[in-house]
Amino acid sequence: MRTKIVATLGPSSSTKETMKAMAENGVRIFRLNFSHSDAKHFAPIVKIIRELESELGFPLTAMGDLCGPKIRIGEIPNSPVQVELGEEVNLGLPDLADKGDKKLFIPLDMPALLEGLDKGMAVSLSDGMLQFEVTEVVEKDRLFVMRAHNQGLLTSNKGIAFPGKSHALPAMTDKDRKDLHEGMEMGMDAVALSFVQTRKDIEDIKAEIAKHDRWIPVIAKIERRNAFDNLDSILSLTDGAMVARGDLGLECSLAELPVIQKKIIRACRHHQKACIVATQMLLSMVKNPIPTRAETTDVANAIMDGADCVMLSEETAVGTYPVDTVKYMSQIAAEAEEYYLERIPAPYKPRDGKDIPKYLAYSACLLAQNSESKALVSHSQTGGTVRILSSRRPYMPIYGLTPDNSVLHYLSFFWGVRPVLADESIENHTLRVQDFVDKCGDFAHGEDVVLTSGQPTPGQPDGQTPTNAIKLYYK
Repeated sequence: MRTKIVATLGPSSSTKETMKAMAENGVRIFRLNFSHSDAKHFAPIVKIIRELESELGFPLTAMGDLCGPKIRIGEIPNSPVQVELGEEVNLGLPDLADKGDKKLFIPLDMPALLEGLDKGMAVSLSDGMLQFEVTEVVEKDRLFVMRAHNQGLLTSNKGIAFPGKSHALPAMTDKDRKDLHEGMEMGMDAVALSFVQTRKDIEDIKAEIAKHDRWIPVIAKIERRNAFDNLDSILSLTDGAMVARGDLGLECSLAELPVIQKKIIRACRHHQKACIVATQMLLSMVKNPIPTRAETTDVANAIMDGADCVMLSEETAVGTYPVDTVKYMSQIAAEAEEYYLERIPAPYKPRDGKDIPKYLAYSACLLAQNSESKALVSHSQTGGTVRILSSRRPYMPIYGLTPDNSVLHYLSFFWGVRPVLADESIENHTLRVQDFVDKCGDFAHGEDVVLTSGQPTPGQPDGQTPTNAIKLYYK
């Protein structure tokens, strides 16, 4: 299977037996949700992941998902209360509760979020189940009147969102910093950052990571309209992106969400950054042993759009059928991948004729296709060449050799890539790759593979990928 599965761990799936079964059926990244736990809780789970890697013989990536700023309203008198269609309510700072009229008062003790809120702006409550529009500014940046666009129950401490509105809250909280550092100390391989708005959020978390003696990739969760509007600048620095459709669906029209998903996936491939599609992919399997027709179609469409990974959340964290859910996702992926490869002009040709690294990767994929090679085998210090090869979407598997353990686990996110830890006892990179092919049982005598490798030469421009060799190699 070329598509990678991300599975969230929780009460239903944190035993070694269940985790092993999920890995055997396609899971390559285990998500650790820091919204509900901390590094101390996850330390034994990371230990199990390392044990399973050794037993199964392939890398498994532990990805910590930071919770980000929790934006919630305060206590609602006589909660829960029924909000009627067209009803007017007050929203404001808690100390202004007595200044409003007798309308229902919704307190929000976060002044930065109310700054700039104006007449005509949208406000969403209770995971989008209640939609409002600001009809009057009673006190600038402090107290507002809103009209309900639908009816429903409102309870205390529910999430609130301001679709399309910028705010000054950074993506990282003090808890996130603590979780990041403790997570890295326990051996976390990657981190997902919630509520990203701009490139600055990525710069901030990378500065925190730099305080450690090792690097881990950052996955930017695209769940705010601002993040989508700033997508290219975010992708220029982040190591991957997640289409977090839950909160993103509160920030934009549900009708435009499918198109936004397609645009994010496409942008990620052009930037050679991993793309994860998440939220409610097989949600009915939390309680049911089979998915709905709409869910199977949703997963398949994400894969045919070009996603590198598809993610399971509640389905594996608290669901009744975590392993069966993974099996279904694997089966859907296998069918979708074949059709996807039938209809694309594989391999993808680079748009920019002067992008030498992309043309090297494209040439390698074209050679592999025309020679009907068994695989592409690439040596990469940083993972850059492997990422570019993956973005060309070749039919054959890509074996990504790297001597860096952090890069090894990063490559688990990429479509069609099988990460391999390189043998550093062999100094020459080309010889390393050939030695791997000679010893690997996946290739029979007489079969050919396309190798990419190289080492910097004296006149090579700074910053250019050191890959400078493509070779058709017969075992």
